[in-house]
Amino acid sequence: MNRRDTLKALGLAAAAGGALMLDSCGTKEAKKDAATAAEQLPGVTDIEHERNSKLAEEQFFTTHELATIGVLADIIIPADDVSGSATDAGVPDFIEFMVKDIPSYQTPIRGGLKWLDVQCQRRYGNAFAKCEAAQQLQLVDEIAYPAKAKPEMVRGVSFFNLMRDLTASGFFTSEIGVKDIGYVGNKPGVWDGVPEDVLEAHGFKSAWG
Repeated sequence: MNRRDTLKALGLAAAAGGALMLDSCGTKEAKKDAATAAEQLPGVTDIEHERNSKLAEEQFFTTHELATIGVLADIIIPADDVSGSATDAGVPDFIEFMVKDIPSYQTPIRGGLKWLDVQCQRRYGNAFAKCEAAQQLQLVDEIAYPAKAKPEMVRGVSFFNLMRDLTASGFFTSEIGVKDIGYVGNKPGVWDGVPEDVLEAHGFKSAWG
């Protein structure tokens, strides 16, 4: 089972705030205008919509942190011949929203991003997002498999587990991710009535029999 199939098998629950993913490269004022104009989603109350719009106006991650999240998310779910990558699906913006929606994520993720940079500075003399792909993968391989990770990498393992969960949630609740799974939603069926043999077994006959 490959990495993408493994993530599908996890069956991660959809995160309610994912639909409000906004362009992280825009200005704060642009975000505010977009949030204000955002259509209220079905099933979302007025209070929830107002709160979500307010959160969308705010900015938590720095440009560098969002870039790092993008690199890591694309390592977790890269583009393939089925669909685009995690960043193509807007995962960095999804995670930006989630840390504002669930503030308890803020310290672990910001601390984890810093941990990645510190590790890469010590090893390669550069921040994680600016390292070569092989260097990035080398570090990720040390924290992506908890059972194999060294004790001194426990902080990185915890951070990667959280990032993997959020990346999968963001990707597979996006339009790209839903198509990747092959989900088509409810479709109308055709019912021709109870089969004749079942009716006869219970002592009934069809109206046209």
